[in-house]
Amino acid sequence: MREGEGHPADLGVLAASRALRARELSAVELLQACEERIAQRNGGDPTFHGAPEAVNAFVRLYPEEALAAARTADARLAAEGQAAPLLCGVPIALKDLYAVAGLPLTASSEVLADAPVPTEDSVAWARLRAAGMVLVGHTHTHEFAAGGTTDQVGNPWDLTRSAGGSSGGSGAALAAGMVPAALGSDTCGSLRIPAALCGISAIKPTRGRIPLDGILPLAASLDHPGPMARTIADCAALLAVLADGGAQETPLMPPTAAMGELATQPRAGSAPLTGLRIAVTGRSEAGPAGAGGRTPSGALAIEDEVAAGLETAIAVARALGATIVELDAPADLSGHDLNLILLAEMHAHHAAHHGRREGYRASIRELLELGDDPIPAAVYLGAQERRAAVERRWHAWFAEHRIDALLEPTVPTVAQPRGAGYDPGHLGGDGDPLIVLTSTWDVTGFPVASLPTGLGPDSGLPVGVSLVAPRGGEATVVQLAVDLQEAEGGLTPPSAPARP
Repeated sequence: MREGEGHPADLGVLAASRALRARELSAVELLQACEERIAQRNGGDPTFHGAPEAVNAFVRLYPEEALAAARTADARLAAEGQAAPLLCGVPIALKDLYAVAGLPLTASSEVLADAPVPTEDSVAWARLRAAGMVLVGHTHTHEFAAGGTTDQVGNPWDLTRSAGGSSGGSGAALAAGMVPAALGSDTCGSLRIPAALCGISAIKPTRGRIPLDGILPLAASLDHPGPMARTIADCAALLAVLADGGAQETPLMPPTAAMGELATQPRAGSAPLTGLRIAVTGRSEAGPAGAGGRTPSGALAIEDEVAAGLETAIAVARALGATIVELDAPADLSGHDLNLILLAEMHAHHAAHHGRREGYRASIRELLELGDDPIPAAVYLGAQERRAAVERRWHAWFAEHRIDALLEPTVPTVAQPRGAGYDPGHLGGDGDPLIVLTSTWDVTGFPVASLPTGLGPDSGLPVGVSLVAPRGGEATVVQLAVDLQEAEGGLTPPSAPARP
């Protein structure tokens, strides 16, 4: 197959599904197109440490298993026709935290290089496998998901820049057109940071919407699995399957059955957001950064290109009929409390690997060492109580001001130079600008749709925004994001990785 317009690897999830169900393309042909694209753009064989001239999105590829799954999908499509699941035959990549029975699971860490192979699928992958999806490989994460850079992975828009993290391999694979779909996870922003920096889309669902079973944890009470794709509509099609039979439905966790309908049946009309109230806050603003990356007003300083991207999204929402409301934000959880929770839960999980500390990269080893002094239970529980209070304040804020969704930048900058994330002394932590906005929504467990809103005119790099709703509000943010994305038009992935 020739690369370029009409190449099957350029198809998104829904477009690929239509082609497969119409029998215009077989699952084997689509898989081969993705594998061809990976060979062209990944930059050589997958490695743990990467290379400056490589995207290196994948830690492992599974060609034999993928071919068998694609042949099974083709047989199913032939037998069931339009009754086959929507995702049947569509290739996908999984972040190297999701267990797949019979395949390695390493969290992009040499600490787990010789770990026992899982004997059961993670629940998330089991649901997608049952829907007929074809696993291409595991993608890189920042080691054990404990960082926002994934520096063994290059950003396809500029290989000298970070793809973000910790789901950087999934974000880069999508941006480079290697696969139409991927899974990531999000503890302080790890779905949305790569989405913003790589110019793709992601949904962080309500906490508890997708089971965590079979997913290696970072901090169990903050972790959120979620879908990534090039459009929000494609993410919604994945979420409909991932959430099927998930959390028990309650008033704060309504059903997500409409996700598939939202993905495949866009709303008509020139003003689909009429009657909706979208809030913007002073949590971030353009201006020179002082201490801690803050402007003189105390807001998080964002780059001019990011501020311009937010203004674009606001203007499009207004043009589609939304009412934009400017409000002050409630008080957030302190970085100190967030770190307490993160360190305590991370340290508990990694206690099993205490004797292998030298196998960790330097910054991750330092992070674990911070948790070596036991955190008293009362201190940990106090941080969790303050976290619960933050969630209540945000719920009350949305209700009091009759807000359907909040709109804000995803991260304050475009992709930054690649390479420092694993260095000694590079811990991020309290006030890390990459997570200052995103971590709020892991603390509260609120759903977020992250989407690109253009390229910075000077940098040529993607800029992203996020839409947030209270718990259980996936349908709201997904519909808003689909409408915005259709009005703005999506980003076309780079035709080839931009090399240094």
